[in-house]
Amino acid sequence: MYEVIMYDGGIYRSDELFELIEDVGGVVLMKTRSAQMLTVTMSIPSEDRKVVEALCKDIGGQVKEVPLAGTEIAVVGPTLGRHHMPHPICDVAEYLRRCGAVTVVMGLARGRGKNTSQISLEETSIIDEYDACVFMLGNFKSCVETKADLLVRKINVPTVLMCGPKPEGIEETCDAIVHGVGRKASRMRDSEDRAKLEEVSDRVEEILADKKRSLEEDPPFVHPSEIKALLENYPPIDMCLRPAPIVMHLDGLRAKISYEEYHEEIENMLVYGRRLGDVCVIAPSKINDSSMLIRIKTRSQVAYEDSLKAVQ
Repeated sequence: MYEVIMYDGGIYRSDELFELIEDVGGVVLMKTRSAQMLTVTMSIPSEDRKVVEALCKDIGGQVKEVPLAGTEIAVVGPTLGRHHMPHPICDVAEYLRRCGAVTVVMGLARGRGKNTSQISLEETSIIDEYDACVFMLGNFKSCVETKADLLVRKINVPTVLMCGPKPEGIEETCDAIVHGVGRKASRMRDSEDRAKLEEVSDRVEEILADKKRSLEEDPPFVHPSEIKALLENYPPIDMCLRPAPIVMHLDGLRAKISYEEYHEEIENMLVYGRRLGDVCVIAPSKINDSSMLIRIKTRSQVAYEDSLKAVQ
């Protein structure tokens, strides 16, 4: 059994930490360096956690729980304008990052106005690439109820709706609702605001726990961290200057390199003696060609395809 934890500290003696993670059979999910500070999200065997924690404290760092590690979450507002993209959206995205998730803030092209708002097929396709979505609406009850039914209902990934007033009659449009957080011009620094941020994180953790349980019934053929370890030394990814060139999802990964240029080479890589293209569905991201999505097939899918090949 593997556990996911985060090291938060300096870069001093960090090479010892990376060596220990490799020695115990763990995987570095993400590392972020800012000046002399370093955060490392890692997946390690449960029986070796005490050893890793002891080293982290010995080199002057802290160990934190990261319940959302290995996920990518979209935080969506109706538009990118000041009217709809206030401080709370950024605070929510940052709080989810501190819980281990990789977050992306998005705004719709035509989300403003109760009677004119809409969401395009392209926008829903982009949002559906993520593990979950936090959709933030405003302060007017009738507007929230109308937009939730129009916009949020079309999203197919687990969704948490944030809004000011408590809406009615839209429980089936999303997986969870957090009310009491509307548009405001100040940061969420008060104790009540921080409690709301924690509530959002808890709701996201709950809906992702349901998704994890459904995946456990028919798990992916390989764990996403194993494919991440395979791709890390691939030159185009190793030399990629974009933040987090490989982002893990619950059922796959996002690789931030061109699909057209590199998908054939990645499909021909071997994992457990099989081509990656045979055990994964590799497709270009709907955002643009600079990213590709790697969805890992389940064990039953791979077994079914093997049986078809055997018959032929």
